[in-house]
Amino acid sequence: MLKIPAAAANHSTYKGLVVSANAEIEAIISDFEFLDDWEQRYQYLTELGEALPTMPEAEKIDANRVKACMSKVWVKAHPSEDGTIVFNGDCDTAIIKGVVALLVQLYSHKTAQEILDLDVDDMFERLALAENLSPNRHVGVYAIVEVMKDQVRAFA
Repeated sequence: MLKIPAAAANHSTYKGLVVSANAEIEAIISDFEFLDDWEQRYQYLTELGEALPTMPEAEKIDANRVKACMSKVWVKAHPSEDGTIVFNGDCDTAIIKGVVALLVQLYSHKTAQEILDLDVDDMFERLALAENLSPNRHVGVYAIVEVMKDQVRAFA
């Protein structure tokens, strides 16, 4: 579970509510809108990345690497006993590590079908990531999503 960044700790998203996947996306968007500008949003992403649980070194292997990303990014899906999937992830750059943390939080503890059904493209559009990340980072973010979904498909 992610530690809540100081920039959003008092926001309604973090009042312990259990919400649906679409409501989680709405909460993420709300968190970003709560912050005044992209400087604060970059800081928020950085804090999310810092709070991401450490990925075991044994999982930082080529099979888990997001090769289309300029940063070194790894993600690994794990099936859990309750039928959901849990992700680990890591990245060597602060902002993209924050994006990885968002995706790990969003995708973890859901079934394979729930993950595959999530419309993160809409979330990224509404967050205006394309306008606020370099083109290479933007491509890398979508590559992370595809690797995560490919791993999920292996369990479906």
